Amino acid sequence: MKFCRYGVTGFEKPGVIDAEGSLRDLSSIIADFTPDQVRLSKLSPLQSLNINQLPIVESAQRFGIPVSGIGKIIAVGLNYADHAAESNLPVPPEPIFFTKAITSLTGPNDDVMKPRDATKMDWEVELGVIIGKTCRYVEEVDALSHVAGYTLVNDISERAFQKERGTQWVKGKGCDTFCPAGPYLVTPDEVGDVQNLDMFLNVNNQRMQTGNTKTMIFSVAQCISYISRFITLQPGDLLITGTPPGVGEGKKPNSMYLNVGDVMHLGISTLGEQQQKVSAFNLATQEIIE
Repeated sequence: MKFCRYGVTGFEKPGVIDAEGSLRDLSSIIADFTPDQVRLSKLSPLQSLNINQLPIVESAQRFGIPVSGIGKIIAVGLNYADHAAESNLPVPPEPIFFTKAITSLTGPNDDVMKPRDATKMDWEVELGVIIGKTCRYVEEVDALSHVAGYTLVNDISERAFQKERGTQWVKGKGCDTFCPAGPYLVTPDEVGDVQNLDMFLNVNNQRMQTGNTKTMIFSVAQCISYISRFITLQPGDLLITGTPPGVGEGKKPNSMYLNVGDVMHLGISTLGEQQQKVSAFNLATQEIIE
């Protein structure tokens, strides 16, 4: 099933997408998709609902982050061999992972803000994993049984912040609005083989990234198992699993970076699509502006 949250920022309601692609309101069944609600013990019963009896939401709606109150974001870097090559970096012998700030989360189609002093703002289409059961020293063979669902993520990066100001990945990855997530939490049964999902990302209608999760260096199960040796993953946590080649930094002969007004359009098969416009930031009003 495709679960979602929709509505004005801060006032989202829970929803579900039916077989015809219509949005239906779930607010008579649950209050919201929170970390507690996406525990497998609570999420699984929702999959047996007759969603055709739920009211259809007729008007166009903004989609929000699929889970309200995500506890933490863990991201895996350099997890596609061809992306490591375009970054002029060796294939890592073990998964590289880092965190993104919770304040980087934003809706899948909300504007992305270009930070002050940013000069090398980049894009990264990624498969996101929403945890549904506590992961602590989880074996690889059991890892996927801890997944509530999957979602689409754009792991926005600022390469100068990331690599030229102390080489701290978090510094270039955690800026406000740098983690558009959604539109859906798609349950594993609907996704099928998570290691065979097509991915794409366009900038201003020009194809930049084309890939498939089958070229991951470390599978989703391996990533979950490995990270759980060091950090406990809890229900509602978001794990993002790396990006295929085609990022702006790796473009030849010259790198390409995002500017105000640029539009990103990205998607992963079965998980839906996103579109974001890059906006400037007005320091006087602390608001995103056109």
